[in-house]
This record gives sequence, structure tokens and C-alpha cells, in this order.
Amino acid sequence: MSGKGSYRDLAIKYKIANPETVRCWVMKYNGHEELRASGTGGYSIKAKGRKTTFDDRVEIVQYCIAHEHNYTETAKKYQVSYQQARNYTVKYELDGVEALKDNRGKRKLEDQMTELERLRAENKILRAENERAEMESSFLKKLEEIERMRG
Repeated sequence: MSGKGSYRDLAIKYKIANPETVRCWVMKYNGHEELRASGTGGYSIKAKGRKTTFDDRVEIVQYCIAHEHNYTETAKKYQVSYQQARNYTVKYELDGVEALKDNRGKRKLEDQMTELERLRAENKILRAENERAEMESSFLKKLEEIERMRG
């Protein structure tokens, strides 16, 4: 839409099998049609977001990481937009828990988190990451067991 790249370039960049899919999405978007996420029972990916507190954002990121970055499921559970769920998770992964703090319209010094708040939030998210790693490990063990039975 910005004129930077073709449908084919975008399909390659985002690992979409068919450039025609990208073209259809752009046509729908330009026609102000609501796009629907596949495999979600038609859950809208243009759902309206809602205002969230810092604690909400920490909980959203925790859930999303624990559930293998399933942004659609996270958005549905917390009644936020897909983009909010994704943005919060990406911000956390790039810049840590401080990035989840909303600093709009406030001076940095007045809005600094206390060390205790920061550590609690990081702890909560690290627990979710650990839980996900344990689930992944358990899955791999089960897979190895199944493969041994076959072999």
C-alpha cells in the first residue's frame, strides 16, 4: 500500500505461500472489510482494543508467552485487540518489563517503577517463560517416547 514492494515481495518476506493472498487482503482492507483470522472460528483480527493497566499488560504478556505466542487466543481471553497482545509481547521481549509501562503524557522521573514493582513483573513473566519451556520439554520427551515405540 505504501508502494514499497510488490505482493510477491511481501509474500516472500512474511512466508505467505501465495502472493494472491496478500493482494486479496489489501483489496479487502481498502474496501474497509473486516479481516478474519484463519483457524479462529472467524474471530476478528481488527477487534477494538481496550485501555489496559500496567498489571493487565504484564498478565497479557505472561499468558501470551506461556501459550506459545498465540496472539489471537490471548486477545480473545483478555478482550484486547490482536495488535495490542502482539505489541505488548514484542515490547517486553525487546526492552523488558519497563517497556510495558505507559509513559505517555508523563515525565519519566515521576513515572519510574519502583524496583519492587519491576522485579515482581519480571518474576511473573519469567515464571510464564519457564512454564512454557517445561511444557515444550515435556512435549519433546513424549515425542521421543512415541518415536521409540514406532522404531
